[in-house]
Amino acid sequence: MTATAFDLQATIARLFVYPIKSCAGVELPEALLTETGLEFDRAWMVVAADGVFVSQRELPRMALIRPQLKQMEMVLRAPGMLALHIAFDRVEKPVLVKVWRDEVAAYDMGDIAAQWFSDFLSEPGKPQTLRLVRFDPEHKRLSNMTWTKGVEAPNQFSDGFPLLVTSENSLVELNDKLVAAGHAAVGIERFRPNIVLAGIEAQDEDRVETMHIDTAEGEAQLEPSKPCPRCPIPDIDPATAISTPEVNDTLRTYRANARVDGAITFGMNCIVVQGVEHMLKVGQTVGANYRFE
Repeated sequence: MTATAFDLQATIARLFVYPIKSCAGVELPEALLTETGLEFDRAWMVVAADGVFVSQRELPRMALIRPQLKQMEMVLRAPGMLALHIAFDRVEKPVLVKVWRDEVAAYDMGDIAAQWFSDFLSEPGKPQTLRLVRFDPEHKRLSNMTWTKGVEAPNQFSDGFPLLVTSENSLVELNDKLVAAGHAAVGIERFRPNIVLAGIEAQDEDRVETMHIDTAEGEAQLEPSKPCPRCPIPDIDPATAISTPEVNDTLRTYRANARVDGAITFGMNCIVVQGVEHMLKVGQTVGANYRFE
């Protein structure tokens, strides 16, 4: 891949995976690209007694649950709780769960994990019955094919697409507006990206066609599919789980997006076109051409 072949050239500045949907992310120097996104991303999910997923939207304290990925297990830590160890090679009974409109095959992770999540996420006087489940890799859950232009793009428990790409300068632009309004700057963790790009202008991730990534195994290609409409989660401070409205209020002043019926957007949902089993690494070069519509 040559720098002169593209309208713009970026580098991968940061990589994140979110092993458990809506819990804290894990920043990594490198991550394996799979057809469903980065390895281990949204492989687990917390569900209520009826099998429907829960998130920070209802339970903001999920932001305080911090996974650590080790060789053979995931270790979960949360304030006031003993560490919970989740083996990669063990699941319990098969179950059906629901994420948005999709009914998905999964595996229950057992009573110890269920008790841990129920204890930590229950409010005083309001006990919750929660369970941890793992995505069944034999199940095919596809992204919305209207947005993928007919391409079958599988994902696990993400909201709808395998990857979310943002840029450092998009965050700089937002923080400049927040600070000018008397608010504190925020971190990119609020937006839960998988890939953060450096070296491009604010919101350029919205404006490009296929992203070509130079990896040791060859070129990987990501196709931007849908601007990411933002829910209340960016208003939640990931360090405290306290929600205040200034982030989304500020985005509303300049990020209404006609492509998604005027919803406020930040970041671009992408699908994997080429490069399954390639290793993405911080510092790799990303080239793209501007999209003309």
